[in-house]
Amino acid sequence: MSTGRAWAFGDDVNTDLIAPARYLKRPLAEFATHTLEAADPQFATTVKPGDLLVGGENFGCGSSREQAPAALRYLGIAAVVAKSFARTFYRNSMNVGLPALVCPRAGEIQSGARLRVNLEEGVVENVDNGERYRCDVIPSHLMQMIRDGGLIPHLEKRFRTRAVGGETR
Repeated sequence: MSTGRAWAFGDDVNTDLIAPARYLKRPLAEFATHTLEAADPQFATTVKPGDLLVGGENFGCGSSREQAPAALRYLGIAAVVAKSFARTFYRNSMNVGLPALVCPRAGEIQSGARLRVNLEEGVVENVDNGERYRCDVIPSHLMQMIRDGGLIPHLEKRFRTRAVGGETR
């Protein structure tokens, strides 16, 4: 379980807004400082580890750049909660170890609310007012990949285990 502050954005937040193209050739630590700067110039400097990003419909639309969820994870975002996700963003999030929760009522969550997220149960709770939001549960195979730190660490773990004669699921 993770508790953090909500950063709420609306519908159709695209990957160019999350990770502006003009910074993508720079190292992650540098381009992450520009995350969401067109929507909120203070976001990258004030977001704290454990905070949650909240979106509306079609979150992460646009280009297929993996840098968008990578920048959010680098900044410490514990999870992205949205009404719906662009498919590529959803998968890229899982690939980098950033949980993405589909939550039909995400639009009711206001910026600044203190949220507690239980990924295993697919529940987001507003700590300030007790409101609970049911989300789609992340499939177990993707949860394991998130726990392992993303796709590459997950595969390395599986291959290591198989190399010494064990079997991992």
